[in-house]
Amino acid sequence: MSPTWLDNLERSLEERLEHFLRSNPQQEQLLHEQHLQDRQRDLQNRRGQQQLQARELRQQLLRLAEQVQAWQNRSDKARTAGALELAKRADQHVAALMQQGRELWEEFETLGLQFGELEEQLKSLQTQAKQSSSRRTLDEDWALFEAQQELEDLRRNKGLS
Repeated sequence: MSPTWLDNLERSLEERLEHFLRSNPQQEQLLHEQHLQDRQRDLQNRRGQQQLQARELRQQLLRLAEQVQAWQNRSDKARTAGALELAKRADQHVAALMQQGRELWEEFETLGLQFGELEEQLKSLQTQAKQSSSRRTLDEDWALFEAQQELEDLRRNKGLS
């Protein structure tokens, strides 16, 4: 299948961008920093969403625990009163609630693992951002050093030292 005009345009634009970035390393650095900031903002948003989801799961688990306790009490009360069929049905309902609780707990644990991975990604991005900014500072310092050297050379050549 031959490339379409859109594919050609996209390739041409990518080549121009690469050429521009090679010609302007400071812009490439800024683009890289912007990408890191965007990624970090996205991860922080996801972390906030996961925290909300964790709160909701905790609330569901607490409500479920209250229901289990209430139905166990009802089952005991029915058994004490001799209503064995009703107690059996209440026990089955408790078992279903317990299963639902196990499923919620597994979901909560999975969310916890995902949250840990997200935190690691955020730490990694923060480290990259620090390294990036320190590299930029080094590059800037080096450019300043070279400019000062050239200025001193010009002064010496002109006899202005």
